[in-house]
Amino acid sequence: MKYLKKILCILICVGIALFFPSNTVAADTSDSIREKEAEIAEAKKEVAKLKSGLSDVEKIKKQLEQSKNDLAVYVTRLDTELYNIQERVSEYNELIDKKALEIEITTEELNDAILTQENQYEAMKKRIKFMYEEGDMFYLELLFSSKSFSDMMNKADYIEAISSYDRNQLDEYVRTAELIALCKEELEAQKEVLEEARVAVRQEESNINTLINEKESQLVSLSNDISTKEAAIKEYEDMIAQQNAEIAALEKAVAEEKARLAAENVTARTYDGGMFKWPCPSYTRISDEYGYRMHPILEVEQFHNGLDMAAPYGSMILAAYDGDVVAADYSSSMGNYIMIDHGDGLYTIYMHASALYVSKGQTVTKGQSIAAVGSTGRSTGNHLHFGVRLKGNYVSPWNYLG
Repeated sequence: MKYLKKILCILICVGIALFFPSNTVAADTSDSIREKEAEIAEAKKEVAKLKSGLSDVEKIKKQLEQSKNDLAVYVTRLDTELYNIQERVSEYNELIDKKALEIEITTEELNDAILTQENQYEAMKKRIKFMYEEGDMFYLELLFSSKSFSDMMNKADYIEAISSYDRNQLDEYVRTAELIALCKEELEAQKEVLEEARVAVRQEESNINTLINEKESQLVSLSNDISTKEAAIKEYEDMIAQQNAEIAALEKAVAEEKARLAAENVTARTYDGGMFKWPCPSYTRISDEYGYRMHPILEVEQFHNGLDMAAPYGSMILAAYDGDVVAADYSSSMGNYIMIDHGDGLYTIYMHASALYVSKGQTVTKGQSIAAVGSTGRSTGNHLHFGVRLKGNYVSPWNYLG
C-alpha cells in the first residue's frame, strides 16, 4: 500500500508536469518581467520630463518686455502663455489620474505575485520533504520493479519528467521572486511620477498666479503711464467701443441668419421667460456691480455693462439658460469669451475665461459647463464678467437671475 501511494504521488507530479507545463507559466512570468522593466524605464523618463518641462516665468516676463508699449499685443501674448501653462496643468492632472490607476494595478499584480510565490514555496517544501524521506533509492526500486524493458523505459520517462518539473518549478520560483522585486521597483517609480506630477501642478498653478499678478500690475502701470487722465479714459472708452462693435457684429450676423431661416419657414429659437441659473457657482463675491461705478484704475465714473463675479481660477462657468453658442473666441479686451443666443434678441456673454469648453454653433442647456474662470484679456484678477444684452443693448443681469 505504501509503495502504491508513492507511485500515485509520482503519477500526480507527472500529470501536473504533462498537463500544466511550467514552460507556459515561465513564459508568462518572463513576459511580465520584460514588461515591468520597460515600464520602470518609461516611469524614469516621465520623471525627468516633468522636472525639465516646467515654465520659466522670468524668461516669459523678459520676452514680454518688448510688447509692453502696445497694450493689446502685450495682453494677447501674456494670455497665450497662460493658455500654454494651463494646457500643461491639464496634461499633468491627466497623468496624475493615470498614475493613480496604474499604482492600483501594480499593487494588485504585486499581491498576486506574492501569493503565487507562497504557493510555489509550499509545493516545493512538499517535494523536498518527499525527496529527503525517499531519496534516490525510491527511483531505483521503481526501475527494478519493471516487468519488461518497455515498462522500465516508461518509468524512466516518468522519473525524467518529475526531475524536469522540479527544476522548472525552482526556476519559476526564482523568476517570481524577480517579478516581485520589479513590481516593488515599478511601484516606487510610479509613486515618484505621481508625486513629481503633483509638484509640477502646484508649481505651474503658482506660475499662472504670478503671470496674472504681473498683468494686473502692468495694466495699472501702463494706464498710469498715459500722458493725461483724459487720454487714459479715452483709451478705455475706445476699448469698450471696440468690444461693443464686436458684440453688435455678432448680433447682426445672427439676425441675418434668422431672417434667412424665416424665409425658409424654419422656426427660430424663442425665449420662454424662465429665470437664469447662476453662471458662476464658485463665486466668492461680486467684485464689480452692473451700472455706473468708479473705475478701479482710472478713478472716474464709468458704466460697467455686466456683473463681475470673483471666483477661483479654473472654477466652472455655466450656461445661464438654454441657447445656441454664437461665439467662443478670444479678444485682447474680453479675453476668452462666449456669447449665447437665447432667442428673441436675448444674449448672455461670459468674459475672461481661462478655458472654453464649447464652440460656435453648439447648442447648450441651462446649467451646462461651458468654460472656466480666469483672467484673460483686460482683466485684473480671476473673475467672470457676466453680461446680458436685450435687442442690442446691455441690461441688468439681475433682471434674469433667480
